[in-house]
Formats: sequence, C-alpha cells, structure tokens
Amino acid sequence: MAKRISLREFQESLSQRLTSARRGEARRALLGVASGSDYWLLDLSDSGEVVPLPPLTSVPLTKSWFAGIANIRGTLYSVVDFSAFRGRESTRRNANARLLLVGARHGTNSALLVDRTLGLRSIDDLEPASAAGPGAAWAGDVRQDAQGRKWTLLKLRELLVDPAFLDVGS
Repeated sequence: MAKRISLREFQESLSQRLTSARRGEARRALLGVASGSDYWLLDLSDSGEVVPLPPLTSVPLTKSWFAGIANIRGTLYSVVDFSAFRGRESTRRNANARLLLVGARHGTNSALLVDRTLGLRSIDDLEPASAAGPGAAWAGDVRQDAQGRKWTLLKLRELLVDPAFLDVGS
C-alpha cells in the first residue's frame, strides 16, 4: 500500500526539490532497466521514450538479436533485443517487456527491447564497483546499490555507432 502524505507535506517536498533544482543541487537521474540478469542505467537526457511492447514485424535474413520493426505512432523503429545482442538469453515478450526508443535523439529510429524498466535511480545513491572485465565501448562505469546489485552505465551514443550494433544482416 502506498504511503499517504498530506497535501502540506507534498507541497513542502515539492518546494524543497524546486529550490534545490534552481540552485543546481538536483541529483542526476538515471533510468534503470533490467535486461536479462543484468541491470543498466541510461542517462535521461540520452534515453528516449519508454513504451509497452507493441507487435513486432520480423525481418528475414537478420541476426537473431534483431527483434524486428515496430510501428510507434506511424514511425518505424528497428528493434534490438538488448539481452540477445549481448550474447545472453532472449528477452521474454510479456507484459513487463518495454521498448526504449533510444535513437531518435541521435538521428536514428532505434529501439532496445528490455525485460522491464526499474524507475529512476540517482548516481549519488550508487557506489563505484569493479567491472567483471574489459567490456564494450558502450558499457560504461559499474556502480553498486545498497542491495549489492551491480548497475552498468549504458553509453547510448557509443552503442548506436558500434559496427556490431549496426550490422543486423545475417
């Protein structure tokens, strides 16, 4: 059950957040997503819209991680199963699955299929952690939350220009 707060408490909280934002004290918010068994963070200024999984049209002669084409409000997006792209299990296409429309801001209509979104995270609440080993250029710093989960910062610009990401033909 959600915690109930009074209108006065809500207004005070909102006023404090607005004052902090004006002073430049606002914490950098990141969007958390789950892809396979891994947790990723996307900068809100780079990420795009998050939409429920629409019907996908498969494309013949493409790699197994290329999930297909999605029509979002009349615009076609190429959809990459982010977990399968990384060599992990394919994303389950269920009610929790989401599309991250990540490329429009960078001039491409690309979307990432992920297992679910996990809400906003603050970089200030995460401690630096060591990475398992050398990763791709688009896999940034690794952080750890209070529950011990490791989160990797996703560098969207680097992902969208990665030759492996762009080569969808089989």
